[in-house]
This record gives sequence, structure tokens and C-alpha cells, in this order.
Amino acid sequence: MTQLSARMGQYRPSPTVAMSALVRKLKAEGRSIIGLVGGEPDFATPDNIKEAGIRAITTNNTRYTDVDGTVALRTALSEKFKTQNNLDYKPDQIVVTSGTKPLLHAALLAMTDPGDEVIIPAPHWVSHPDIARIAGAVPVTVPCPSETGFRLSPEALEAAITPRTRVLILNSPNNPTGTAYQEDELRALIAVLKRHPNVWVLTDEIYEHIRFDGHVAPSIAALDPEIYDRVVTANGFSKGYVMTGWRIGFAGGPVPMMKAIKLIIGQLVGSPSAIAQAAAVEALTGDQSFIEENAAIFQERRDIALQTLQQTPGLRCHTPEGAFYLFGDCSGVIGRKLPNGKVIETDEDFVMGSIEFAGVALVPGSAFGLSPYFRLSYSLDTEQLRIAMDRLRRYCNELV
Repeated sequence: MTQLSARMGQYRPSPTVAMSALVRKLKAEGRSIIGLVGGEPDFATPDNIKEAGIRAITTNNTRYTDVDGTVALRTALSEKFKTQNNLDYKPDQIVVTSGTKPLLHAALLAMTDPGDEVIIPAPHWVSHPDIARIAGAVPVTVPCPSETGFRLSPEALEAAITPRTRVLILNSPNNPTGTAYQEDELRALIAVLKRHPNVWVLTDEIYEHIRFDGHVAPSIAALDPEIYDRVVTANGFSKGYVMTGWRIGFAGGPVPMMKAIKLIIGQLVGSPSAIAQAAAVEALTGDQSFIEENAAIFQERRDIALQTLQQTPGLRCHTPEGAFYLFGDCSGVIGRKLPNGKVIETDEDFVMGSIEFAGVALVPGSAFGLSPYFRLSYSLDTEQLRIAMDRLRRYCNELV
């Protein structure tokens, strides 16, 4: 029998995708399940953005574009970087492609050789380590517990850097914790990075528009000229602009690196959708009021879910500054028994018990590199969220 390559043993299916599939399966079987696992906003793409996509179709704007995106979109993104992020990226320093994930792959392929190390603060997005592995690099996860606000400290960064270190991945606001690094925290990391000039920084800023309580999420590349030349700033339209299915990501960085990324994208993906790019131009240049309105709704939902977790015996939760997740600490229920008598030994046990006995689906913290925690997504109808949180509270109260 023909064999698969040995490298396939390094990778695993996305735990969040697997949990979403389980929710769909249980619902199809007639179970009453509320999924708090989704990684996309539950709002609709704004009408003006949809109409721009329709216009692109009806005017036959449906052909291949440049590999790095249309001039119109890269020009609009250049202005976005300047006004929103204080970053001077010219259109030729920007690459657009079909979602942010291919850009992360291309960046790591351009930044690392096989065996090089990529520092990934944990908790981390489930895909960051596997993206490093696919590039042939070695992911080095650095635990950042709740006591640090789930932030990478300069001391932890310094300790993790070795002669093989080539990249630091920073995700802010963070999935799964909602942590948003502030300027002083980033400057402390910059001080460390300046002592190690061979280390690139790859940022993932996909949640930049979903922030709470007046918090900001500055781009590290904007804070220091030396670091500017060592950073690729990756982002996309999925979360803030509610365009998950449109599949448009973008990144900016120094010209030599962006040329390398463009070269890889040209072989890996080809040009992004002309239709989605036309819609993305409208997203950037049209009415922006929905962004703050959506963030306000997410903050209301955060507060509903956070209050329940903070009042539930055995659970604790950090207050997130952005995104639409809570990363709850379930260490207080480890050792207790589920209603069927099974002892909860891990965060996976707690999550599977929540599905079985509460009809509420979560994602175990182990999927994000830190246990015993769980991720709860509050990107769903507010009333459904209230029902889910009541179920979760009753479930935890039944643990003995």
C-alpha cells in the first residue's frame, strides 16, 4: 500500500473544527446543544460590503488579479495601516491573499529554515504550532499563565531565545484569552528583541477591531524603527469586518520580506478572489460605524458570560480586553465527580461533561497549549448565551 509522507505524523486536525463538527453531529441526532466554540462573528456582513461584491460580479470583475492583490485594495490598506496602526506601509509592502492563514504559512516559510525555532506564547491559537511545523520549524511554546494576564513577559522571552530562534509570533488581541498587549508591555519585549537581531516578529492582529473598556492594541512594528524592519504585520477582514467566508487576509512588512512572501503566495495560492477584494475595498472606505456597534454587543456578552463564570464555584476567569472569547480556569473542579460518578481529571473531562450533562460545548484549554482551562466563545445570540451560561452554572453546581 502506498504510504503517506512521514511529515503527516506531525500534524493534527484543528481541535476547534473538531468540536464544531461534534456539535453539528449531536444536533443532527436531536440533542439540545448550545455551541460556545465558534471562531467567527454571528453578525451578517454589512449590506454595503455585500453590494460591492455583487457589483463586482455584475460588472464582470471576476478575473485573476495580481498575486499580491489589486492596486485599489493595497492602496486602501496602505491608508488603513497609516491611520489605524501608525504604520507606513506602501502598497508594494502589502500582500493580499485568500485568508490570513496562507500569509502566516508564507511568512514562516520565508523566515525560517528547517530546524529553526519559532517562539509561540501559550495560550495560543490552535493553528500557530502546526503552521510552524509545516514550514519545517520547531514550535517553542512559552507558558503564560493567568497570573501574568496571559502575557509574555520580557524575562520569559529572553529565557526562550536560543541560537536557533528565528521568529516570535505575537497574537493581540489574543485567541483564546482576549488579552491585548499595551504599549509599555510591547516596548519591554522590544528591548529584549533588540539584543537578538536575528529574530523576526510575526504578528497576528485579526481581532484588532474587537476591543473593550477603552483598551487599545498597538502594532509592535509602529513602536520602534529598528523593529519595524523585522516585523510582518498580518491581519484580515474576517473578524472586525464580519467577512469570514469572503476569505481575504493581508500583511505588511519590509520590502524584501514581502517580496519573498509574494513569491511563495504565487506558488501556494495564486491571486485572491477579485470579487472579495472589491468588497474589501468597500469595507475599508465605506461606513465604519458597525465596527464599534458590534464591539459594544460583544462587550455586553462578555460581561454576561464573565459574571456567570466569576460567580460559579470552582471556576475563575481573567477579564479579556478584546476578541470574543473567555479563557476560564477550571482547576477548581479537578478531582470532583460528574453526575455519572466519573472523576474530572483534566480540562477535557470537564468539557466533555459539559456537553453530556449541560448541553453546552466548550473547547479544552489543552488545545491552546495551557491546562486546566477552557475556551468559551460568546459569539452567538445574547439570549442563547444567557441560556447556555445558566446551564453551565447548574452543571458546575452538580459536581461533587
